[in-house]
Amino acid sequence: MDNLFGRKYVIQGLFIAIGLILLGTLFYIQIASDKYFLSAEFNVLRKIYTFPARGVIFDRNEKPLAQNEAVYDLMVIPNQVKEMDTLALCNIIGIDTVAFRKNLKKVSNQSRYQPGIFERQLSVETYATLSEQLSRFPGFFVQSRTIRHYPDSVAAHFLGYIKEVSSTDIQNSEGYYRSGDYIGKSGVEKSYETLLRGERGVVNMLYDARNVPKGSYAEGRFDTAAVSGDRLISSLDLKLQKLGEELMHNKVGSIVAIEPASGEILAFVSSPSYDPNLMVGRQSGNNYMKILVAPNRPFTIRPIQGYYSPGSSFKPLDALIGLQEGVIDPNTTFNCPGYFRVGNHTVKCEHVDGNIALRRGLARSCNTYACYVFQKLITQRKYANQKLAYDDWQKKVRKFGLGEKSGIDLPSERAGRLYDAAYYSKKYSKYWNFGTVISLAIGQGEMDATPLQMANIMAIIANRGYYIKPHLVKAIGKDKVIKKEYVKKNYVDVDAVHFDPVIDGMQDAVNAPWGTAIQSRIEGILMCGKTGTVQNPRGKNHSVFIGFAPRDNPKIAIAVIVENAGYGSTYAAPIASYIAEQYLKGSLPKNKLAQVEWMKKQVILPVPPKPKVKPKVDTTDSTLKIIPQVIKPDNKSTEKTVNKPTTK
Repeated sequence: MDNLFGRKYVIQGLFIAIGLILLGTLFYIQIASDKYFLSAEFNVLRKIYTFPARGVIFDRNEKPLAQNEAVYDLMVIPNQVKEMDTLALCNIIGIDTVAFRKNLKKVSNQSRYQPGIFERQLSVETYATLSEQLSRFPGFFVQSRTIRHYPDSVAAHFLGYIKEVSSTDIQNSEGYYRSGDYIGKSGVEKSYETLLRGERGVVNMLYDARNVPKGSYAEGRFDTAAVSGDRLISSLDLKLQKLGEELMHNKVGSIVAIEPASGEILAFVSSPSYDPNLMVGRQSGNNYMKILVAPNRPFTIRPIQGYYSPGSSFKPLDALIGLQEGVIDPNTTFNCPGYFRVGNHTVKCEHVDGNIALRRGLARSCNTYACYVFQKLITQRKYANQKLAYDDWQKKVRKFGLGEKSGIDLPSERAGRLYDAAYYSKKYSKYWNFGTVISLAIGQGEMDATPLQMANIMAIIANRGYYIKPHLVKAIGKDKVIKKEYVKKNYVDVDAVHFDPVIDGMQDAVNAPWGTAIQSRIEGILMCGKTGTVQNPRGKNHSVFIGFAPRDNPKIAIAVIVENAGYGSTYAAPIASYIAEQYLKGSLPKNKLAQVEWMKKQVILPVPPKPKVKPKVDTTDSTLKIIPQVIKPDNKSTEKTVNKPTTK
């Protein structure tokens, strides 16, 4: 009896133990590990992510700058890959068996049970061929997405480019991005990424045992639709942008044009540039490396990253501060013997102007006049010493945007260079005065500005004392929302009454017979401007022009910089006039077309230093060659100019 009673408990114990083992196994399979769940799910049901179309980017007239076109990613679930005709799949998608094994291993290392991208961005033609034979390749399926297409191949630095997300991007995205997704890496694509990307969707797709899709599970009741990104209407004028890029072809420099009343950027040219379509598709990685090592740094966004001494184009700004401070008036006269001397330092002038006042001083770009204005500003008796006076002066200059970021809606903007008094006190101890930094009076020395900053200074003068923050996106979405910061007026604390005397000088610089910017004249339109010939320690001087037009109710403010091109009147001034006339009149007159075509064909590239060891030259890619050109000036104008087509 005792034996039977004992056996009863042994049997019960065995059943309990078996039950616990079964429960534990079920718990592990269903909860602790998703291996079997995923394997079962992806045998019949797969989550296919549908990627939204990125928002289309338009120019100001709603002509598309960036569109979308369909491509297809070949996905794989490594655990489901079985014996198949590997070579046939390789032939369809255009890879070899080595790449096949490499791709499969890469996805397997991420997960054997989750889908990963095996081969990205297959064309529509490849997809059509593959979809007919997909059932032959167990474990593989196709996922659609869109990539960028740039119909006019312009404005690469404005638009930016898209690349696959990095691990850092994934970590910072709060769960939105997954491996294999794409993200804006530069330009507008980056700064407006969250608006452009849209929202990803999910389709729960049923597949049969032959890997053939049978439609959405439960007739799509559990699917979510992708939401396309917002459309962006940019401020760029496509025709103006195209003309600017053509004029700057085979040149190094920048063109920035702004609508003064709105702060909208009309042209944003950085040269050398590149075709933004090269940064799309399966060869984008190789193309990126070619562009990266090409001469003259094509990836540099010169309008907001290029540092240039403003040169003579700084003189109107300093004159405005002098008028506001009361150290000069429009009739104040200084004598120009062809130089300005302070201590052992001499600033040479291009001309011997004799007694000269503000208007003619600006029109003639008189260095001596500018130095006298600077001297009077820094030696005012209301300051205890010149260091305090200088600090106050540089703060006034900063209100015009020099030495400060503009806050443009693009990443990677640089602030320019302008130092405070503490910097010079540290550099020169306590022994320095206005003569130590006299080069600042003519926009040289320790002062650098970006082309955007120069153009914005012209917008301030055109507006008689204020600017709207420069921006590249005019409106967002169907409702055309405009950011509040892009309607606010930012004043520079110079009274409006002081602008007309300075504008008089800028008008004469272009339109008077003795002006230095006569190459920027526009028939029937009063252009006001200022040339600059900026010293370049690494080669020939840079050609600079800044200006706006027309004088009354200005519609365009512009800055043009052509590196290594010499005098401002030679290249920068005529380029600025072509851009302004195209925008104001809608087209260029026939009598200027020959000049414009001549300008487009000019090659002005810096001559690289001679290497110590003769380099190996790869001649297989003609786009990477440097073609130096000697610019031959004549003596027909106040500033030297090159021979160019003449018109009646």
